[in-house]
Amino acid sequence: MTTPRRLLLVNGPNLNLLGTRQPEIYGRDTLADVERVTLEAATRHGFETRAVQSNHEGVLIDAIHSSRLDCAGIVINAGGLTHTSVALRDALASVDLPVAEVHISNIKERETFRHFSYIEDVAVVHVIGEGVPGYARAVDLLVEVISGRADG
Repeated sequence: MTTPRRLLLVNGPNLNLLGTRQPEIYGRDTLADVERVTLEAATRHGFETRAVQSNHEGVLIDAIHSSRLDCAGIVINAGGLTHTSVALRDALASVDLPVAEVHISNIKERETFRHFSYIEDVAVVHVIGEGVPGYARAVDLLVEVISGRADG
């Protein structure tokens, strides 16, 4: 079976407000910039992307479940759900795809409640605190993992 050449890009609650929401923390780049940076990185590796952003946990879970049919991996910034959602973590674990966890800010240097990630243990790539360019690095690292899976 051929490995699909698509990555699912998942952005969680409040990331639709990038560019205007707390620019001192998240910068001025928008969600459209995140999607463009991710697509450009994926394209360099011969992949396409399907992007989903929602403020609703169930929508994100449904997208993750669907990805098992036509994606090779998942890049996710779950926003605040990173720190609260066992259900989102379980969805990621259930699809048997490699996961790259991305955070624009360094969650380990912010409020104490942000230090814990439910996604951390199911992700094989972690890019934390590198701003929007971190999405491109996450794609690069995730494609390396996917390539290793296809070879092995």
